Amino acid sequence: MPNLPISQLPVAAPLTGSELFAIVQGGITKQTTLSSITYAPGNNYGLFNQTGSSIPVTNTIVESNLLDGGVGTLTVPANGFTTGDAYHAIVAGVVSAKNNDTLRIRIKANGAVLADTGAITMAGTTSKGFKIDIYFSIHQTGAAGVADIATSGVFMYTKNASTDFQGVNFSTINSTTFDTTVSNTLAVTAQWGAADPLNSIYSEIFTLNKTY
Repeated sequence: MPNLPISQLPVAAPLTGSELFAIVQGGITKQTTLSSITYAPGNNYGLFNQTGSSIPVTNTIVESNLLDGGVGTLTVPANGFTTGDAYHAIVAGVVSAKNNDTLRIRIKANGAVLADTGAITMAGTTSKGFKIDIYFSIHQTGAAGVADIATSGVFMYTKNASTDFQGVNFSTINSTTFDTTVSNTLAVTAQWGAADPLNSIYSEIFTLNKTY
């Protein structure tokens, strides 16, 4: 293949993380992957930002996705985590609820439940804002049974009767089903305890950042 300037090389397809890059380390030219660069310890950056409102979870008891599409990625590739990695996610949107019906929020990675609010008994609320703050800390990497992730945060919203915040805190350590040797895609779901047209929740904002 003739030598060509970079501007004349074929355009690459979307990167997946396994692509090789040449680097100079200690005066020696070596190779590394995009994943190794992106997920290197100490690299702090935005991973994902939602660019539209999610489909409302309304009048159903089926556990449903609370997120929508956007820019960036919700996936950490296999072996992309390092012990000590930390992440922060924010979900914000609109919720309506029939008084005393329940809502359950779950946070998952590759199907493994990282946090679960349990059934939250909702106060009556109509088209009010909600927010979920989520923090993740990788305590140990490895296969399921070895890997260890701590997840904590808060779900809060405003009820109709006053401007008081309602909600719950959650804090969980998953050291049984979380697996860093496989690709992990983050998901946040919502599930109502009763199918009622007054029960509805959707997100307008979701951002995920690596903080350490």
